[in-house]
Amino acid sequence: MSFFTIVKLTIPVMMGYIPLGMAFGLLLAKLLIPWYYAFFMSVFIFAGSGQFLALTLFASQATILEIGIATFLLNLRHTFYGLSMISAFKDFSWKKHYLIFGLTDETFALLKTSEVDKDERERVYLWITFLNQCYWIIGSVAGAVLGNIVPFNYQGIEFSLTALFVVLSIELYKKNRLHKPFFVALIIGLFGMVFFPPQKMLILSLCLAAFVLIVFKRSMESGK
Repeated sequence: MSFFTIVKLTIPVMMGYIPLGMAFGLLLAKLLIPWYYAFFMSVFIFAGSGQFLALTLFASQATILEIGIATFLLNLRHTFYGLSMISAFKDFSWKKHYLIFGLTDETFALLKTSEVDKDERERVYLWITFLNQCYWIIGSVAGAVLGNIVPFNYQGIEFSLTALFVVLSIELYKKNRLHKPFFVALIIGLFGMVFFPPQKMLILSLCLAAFVLIVFKRSMESGK
């Protein structure tokens, strides 16, 4: 797979990450935090929702312990992503450590939907992850710099990430021969929205979905 083809695969993520990264940078500028914090946070943390949460906690003068616990709970869903990628990463070289670090929601969906030959996966997965992080860095730094120069109303721009993930989920559904897990996850998600507390809805729904999918794994795979 050529580099140009890999770039084309990441364009949907670019269209979401750059404007959302700019929203993060603008919020950072609004809190009077120097622009280079956007760069270092995007390089060493690279967690969209986690970075937004960090800014909120900074603004409320939360302690390091509070920030650590809140970030851990928010990003606990990535555990499930990592478990599903173990077989794909197990034969990779040291690069798998960066792939694990860069496994965001959108990168995970893109890796799952991309049809890549087994002997090319390490190189292609590395470029996909690296390019996605570059898009986020560009967006966050641009937003932080512009936020100190140009007045900007970014209300509602955070929805771009939700829209992006919906598109990638649809692509994953279309390319996967097993559709039953998608419907199970959808039902559990709707159940969680109704019956779980809003602050804990995501993690509780993920735990319930993981439990159901593990217990009924054979039934899901057989299609019965």
